[in-house]
Amino acid sequence: MTQSKNPTDPATKLIIRGVHVELTDALRQAVEHKAERLLRHNDYIVRIRIDLEVDKTKDINHKFIAKGHIEIGGPDLIASVSSEDCYKSIDLLVDKLDRLLERRHGLRKDKRNHPHATDLDTALPKT
Repeated sequence: MTQSKNPTDPATKLIIRGVHVELTDALRQAVEHKAERLLRHNDYIVRIRIDLEVDKTKDINHKFIAKGHIEIGGPDLIASVSSEDCYKSIDLLVDKLDRLLERRHGLRKDKRNHPHATDLDTALPKT
């Protein structure tokens, strides 16, 4: 993968790895195209790593496994999906990571708009 020197370029934030899978150009482009959807959510995403894996020891119906890891400020978001088709696994993984990002954004927005009262051990001075 050729990476440009611009750190804000989306291609520098995406890492694609294949485990027991040869990454073809079509497969790599499909992952890059789908991952663009994740990068539109938040400018604070440091890195997205997507691992595509084939597990021949499992049953035929769940042979392809796609794992995603989003590095972002705070706890990282991690998801894993398995299915019988590699492209279907990619679609399901991106949908799952998209939901995680939306949920995280909603929780942060609720926390910002509805702060909780804090209990202080000492009394505040009167002015």
